[in-house]
Amino acid sequence: MQISTFKDMYLAELQELVSTEGLLAESLLQMAEVASHPALKDALIHHREETAVQKERLVSLLQKHGAEPRAHTDQAMQALIHETEKMLGMLQGNDLRDAGLIASAQRLEHYEIAAYGTAAALAGQLDLRDDQRMLHRSLEEEKRADLLLTQLAKSEVNPDAVAV
Repeated sequence: MQISTFKDMYLAELQELVSTEGLLAESLLQMAEVASHPALKDALIHHREETAVQKERLVSLLQKHGAEPRAHTDQAMQALIHETEKMLGMLQGNDLRDAGLIASAQRLEHYEIAAYGTAAALAGQLDLRDDQRMLHRSLEEEKRADLLLTQLAKSEVNPDAVAV
């Protein structure tokens, strides 16, 4: 696909985000299945539910602009998920695996934070204020998920992993 306008670039960013959210939803489910810490498991499941809502927001934005939601596959997210799977295969013991899950989940969240920030900025440049508000809502949800993971790591999960 050739991108020849700023709006096309914006729509391509949204398409990448649709792919990102779809890939992440699948990965979060797998991560929740192997998490042993109850609060971590709950956080991953909750964020998976948020991810589905975020994806629907993106699809609705793309449909509003007459763009195909599933035009791209986010290869960067695929690579990050692959690294997560590889890391989890190397970690031994529930406590250490949970700490690794948080570290991996935060890498994924930080990628999403960057992508949503970029898309919101592009929407702002195009004076698409409703789009920008929706993207900021998702951005704030991603930041809250990241903060929750940080709190879980510091207060419970990482101290348990260190103690092993």
